[in-house]
Amino acid sequence: MLQRVHFDQDHPLHHTTATRTLEAVGIAASGPHVLMQRAGVAVARLATAIAPHAERIWVACGAGNNGGDGLEAAALLRNQRRNVSVSWLGSPESASDDTRKSWQKAVDSGVRFLNEPPDDLGEQDLCIDALLGIGLSAIDTARQPSPALLQLLTAIHTTQATVLCVDLPSGLIADSGQLAPGFEQPGGGSTNHQSARHTLSLLTLKPGLFTGAGRDEAGTVWLDDLDLPPGDLLPSTLLAGAPHRPHRPHATHKGTWGDVAIVGGEGLRERGMGMTGAALLAATAALHAGAGRVMLAPLDVDLLQPPADQPELMLRRFDMLELEKLTVVCGCGGGEAVRTVLPEVLRRSQRLVLDADALNAIATDPMLKLLLQARASHPVHVTVMTPHPLEAARLLGTSTAAVQADRIAAAQQLADRFASVVILKGSGSIIAAPRQTPYINPTGNARLATGGTGDVLAGLLGARVASIREDSEMPTHAFAAARAACWQHGLIADGWPPNSALTASALARRLTP
Repeated sequence: MLQRVHFDQDHPLHHTTATRTLEAVGIAASGPHVLMQRAGVAVARLATAIAPHAERIWVACGAGNNGGDGLEAAALLRNQRRNVSVSWLGSPESASDDTRKSWQKAVDSGVRFLNEPPDDLGEQDLCIDALLGIGLSAIDTARQPSPALLQLLTAIHTTQATVLCVDLPSGLIADSGQLAPGFEQPGGGSTNHQSARHTLSLLTLKPGLFTGAGRDEAGTVWLDDLDLPPGDLLPSTLLAGAPHRPHRPHATHKGTWGDVAIVGGEGLRERGMGMTGAALLAATAALHAGAGRVMLAPLDVDLLQPPADQPELMLRRFDMLELEKLTVVCGCGGGEAVRTVLPEVLRRSQRLVLDADALNAIATDPMLKLLLQARASHPVHVTVMTPHPLEAARLLGTSTAAVQADRIAAAQQLADRFASVVILKGSGSIIAAPRQTPYINPTGNARLATGGTGDVLAGLLGARVASIREDSEMPTHAFAAARAACWQHGLIADGWPPNSALTASALARRLTP
């Protein structure tokens, strides 16, 4: 059944091994060539839906079964009297039996086979990428693509035509969302695609479609299970759906929604690099997200005055905070000064959000690492960490490239090592926790790539954690709070007026409880 993937509900995501298992079960149950025929029908159906008036359809087919799916679709589209041409990297002599049958159908239907990819496709045309699919995960990804494959990939990446990718955009690794070595575009990243892009994921949804480079490469994602629902096949990851919006009863008071303390904001006096704005942004976010009270404890008390437009914020010296009774957000703009307060924060805070320079300090201090890990032995303590990839790399003792190569695994490793809920920020932020299936957040866009938006997320998260009832299962609810905060943070950016600047301060004021 064909369906567009909407983000209003959770979706199970499956690793390549699970998809291969399901594929094998389907072939054993239905017999040879049946799944490829179903895939061809699904591709042709979606091609007709997204480009009903395409003047020309070009199908780029690899030598494997993904190419067979493309050949099957090409034959069906040609039988609908569409103008279809194919570039095929395979040959009848070396193709699998199923692929050879689909090639013969394409030949018999009158599909034109090209020696060179067309260079004049326009916006009114359609390009179908059936080169690799999940087949890339089964080969040595360190092997460079052949010149013939690169020629077809270049044509797909530079075309003005609408692009439909079969199963996966070619070159994307299904389980991680990264482009395989040799498949990166000029500049080392993904292409700045100018054409509309769609991906039809077959049998299962793959994690790589929703994180890392996958979001740009995949475009709009569709799913067809080819009449083989996963059933009891456990997902490796979940795509986060819209969170439940909590009801705020009339018979509540500010104590019901918790107190948030923002500890951060190094002043100019320390190193000549003032960052008090980061702490103020986090406090603003917590305030607008509905925290009962928000206390701002700057690390340089002489350099921050009460903001005239936010008299609700309460200034506190750090030594006056009752950390045990607060949800503490620590690290926003903390610089080096945050090191002086972190030991006490880690020991005493029951509900703790660690961001930015608090994470950097912990990464370089074995004693602070031990204090963070020791929090797991306190049943009432809960910790949420919000690293970006570089901060995650420092905590794990690895490189940013290694973190980005498998964002899901890196987030889970952090969660397990520090017994914390972890939000690994980036394209398709990963939310992980010990003994939980990780989530990928589907909201947000590149407009969040500006200074201070991470501080806003930390403050929003502080408000969400502060609202958790004391008699609740704290780790479970903190995990849900992290998913909800990520979703809301990204959704506001997705709905931002196109001709209006997205600044962190404006973003913080758009938050709602």
